[in-house]
Amino acid sequence: MPQITVDYSYSLDDAFDQRGFALALHPVVVETAAARIEACKTRFRCTDEEVVGAGEDGHAIVHITLALLPGRTDETKAKLTEAVLELLRKHIEPTDGVSTVHASAEVRDLDPSYRKYEE
Repeated sequence: MPQITVDYSYSLDDAFDQRGFALALHPVVVETAAARIEACKTRFRCTDEEVVGAGEDGHAIVHITLALLPGRTDETKAKLTEAVLELLRKHIEPTDGVSTVHASAEVRDLDPSYRKYEE
């Protein structure tokens, strides 16, 4: 915990500093949601195809899901998503063929069945 997943459009692959984003994001999660830095885990999933609206070209998507153990207030979750989106802006460069980046973030509670182990 936290489990962080970043889904993003292939068209952003060269414009998105993924590692830099994750390394900057983890301290924000620690500060905002009282997590441990060692517990922050971020994975990136590049999507080959996405359709926005009527299907015009030039759109890209980034969606960030932060799954945390229950107990954070709605205010804390909203503060975290705002901070995540602000940070994301700093890690995506303009790129040819992309006129609009649709970015979103959400914080959700992990299911009570969540378990983990480390070896």
